[in-house]
Amino acid sequence: MDKNKSKRDFIALNIAVLTVSDTRTEKSDISGKRLTELLVTNGHTLHEKVIVPDDIYQIRAGVSKWISNSTVDVILTTGGTGVTGRDGTPEAVEILFDKVIDGFGEVFRHLSFQQIKTSTIQSRSIAGVANGTYIFCLPGSVNACVTAWDEIIKFQLDYRTRPCNLVELMPRLKEK
Repeated sequence: MDKNKSKRDFIALNIAVLTVSDTRTEKSDISGKRLTELLVTNGHTLHEKVIVPDDIYQIRAGVSKWISNSTVDVILTTGGTGVTGRDGTPEAVEILFDKVIDGFGEVFRHLSFQQIKTSTIQSRSIAGVANGTYIFCLPGSVNACVTAWDEIIKFQLDYRTRPCNLVELMPRLKEK
């Protein structure tokens, strides 16, 4: 047994995936497909997968729909986290956060630096909590999505991970 795993039972989460792109279709959306494969392979349930254009209002509408749905536990977005004129995922989503999870972006960029060196400064990946729903905004690169999932997200979405994980905090996310 992994030293970071406890004897607690796994809790499957309901996860939605939003691909942000002006050019991707269901056929060409490699990052969105890979994220859905990873979450299902790790025992979670895909709630829905949607592609929206690089438009802050359409991104925000897609995320808002899911954060208002009490059955969605986690939202993963891929795309729109760069620095070009059309990249607006952080601006679209961060305004919805009740809490920002600063450590996610920090750790992601640290891990990414090991792979792509200084190009990681172009990543504006963020995470937070909105209405009791965890949201992770990832780059559009399939390699970046796999790194984020394999090195951070899958452990934080696994109730068995010790010393702590995001799942065990879920009952307390809506406390006032």
